[in-house]
Amino acid sequence: MTELAYILDGLRCSACHAVNTLWLDLIRCLVECRDCGQGALLDPGDTHEEGA
Repeated sequence: MTELAYILDGLRCSACHAVNTLWLDLIRCLVECRDCGQGALLDPGDTHEEGA
């Protein structure tokens, strides 16, 4: 079975500044900090690419 949530190694939470506590939840399209609970929704329809 494939994992549906992934830890984002090396990234820091912008709210609490904890490192390696951000998780990407593919089902809910959400990035969430496991320390403080801060979350950000992803827009799956966003096709903008940097440098393109």
